[in-house]
This record gives sequence, C-alpha cells and structure tokens, in this order.
Amino acid sequence: RKAQPRKARPAVRQGTPDWSFYFIDTYPLGVYIFLNGVAMAAEKCPNCSGKHKERNESEKKDLMNRLKRIEGQVRGLEGMLENNAYCTDIIIQVSAVTSALNSFNKVLLGNHIKTCVAENIRAGNDDVIDELTQTLQKLMK
Repeated sequence: RKAQPRKARPAVRQGTPDWSFYFIDTYPLGVYIFLNGVAMAAEKCPNCSGKHKERNESEKKDLMNRLKRIEGQVRGLEGMLENNAYCTDIIIQVSAVTSALNSFNKVLLGNHIKTCVAENIRAGNDDVIDELTQTLQKLMK
C-alpha cells in the first residue's frame, strides 16, 4: 500500500511575501514545500541535523510498524472526536498514544546509543557524547 501524503500545515516563514502561501509537510522520501498548491522539494529538512543513518531492514521495519500503529491510534482519536465520544474516553486514548510514542523513542534511543554513539566513540569522535546529552535534555523537559 502506497503511503498517502498528509494534509499540509501552514508554516511561518520570515521574509515570506504576504501574497505567498507556504506549507511544509513530510512526504515519503523527503520534505516538500507547497507554494500556491505546487509541491517543491525542500533543500533541507527544517527540523533535521543534516546527518543520515542507514538502518538495517529489521530495525526499520520495527520502527515503521510502531509508527503505523501510532498513526492508527491518532486516526482513532479523530474518529472519537468526530463521533462526540466522552471526554475521559478520549483522554485515556491520548494517554495510550503518548505511551506508544514514548516507547518508540526508547527503542530509537537505544538503537542510536548501540550504533551511532558507539561507532562515533570508537572512531574517536567524542562530540557525539555532547549531542546525546543535548538530546536527552530535550527529551526530559
């Protein structure tokens, strides 16, 4: 099944002319900017460090499966809201989504430490420790 693009969300851009409408959204294989409804590939992901990692097939499949389940849970939340579900029922489901995202982060962080961090330390690049510390500080706000 081919992944469908999500609806574009408005993105604030400094210096953008008033007449232009810019939207940013993630699509399969990259980030695109929408200018008046026309998709253009972005130079660089605005939220990315510019680094890349080749994941093995099993790691990638596990992470993608987790994200697909989370996406299904979020779609379920949309349905609950559209069907006027009771507030506490929605809150419980939001908690489940939050827990699933935290679990995803734990798996991804564990893989990151075992591969990226360990490989960089072995190669003598201790800057990766500072990067990991900053990442953990952002996670623990």
